[in-house]
Amino acid sequence: MQHIPETYQVRVHGQVQGVGFRQATVRKAHALGIHGWVRNLDDGTVEALVQGAPDQVDEMLQWLRFGPPLAKVTALDTQRIDTDRRYEHFARR
Repeated sequence: MQHIPETYQVRVHGQVQGVGFRQATVRKAHALGIHGWVRNLDDGTVEALVQGAPDQVDEMLQWLRFGPPLAKVTALDTQRIDTDRRYEHFARR
């Protein structure tokens, strides 16, 4: 039986740019087997799309609430999205 991955769009607020957040997110996603992408936005937030098995996604979302050591996450907005698109890997944009 093939599992249907969960997909979440995430916005991370706080001191999350210029602290290695995207690179650390890529490393964590690879370690967990998460697919999708991460990018900086002009308003100073970081946006990510995470896709994977429910337990993998839960662990990734929990990690994003704190991020790497130099980050100071103040809020995490998450929205589950329904999509048929399957991402093959996780990368910075």
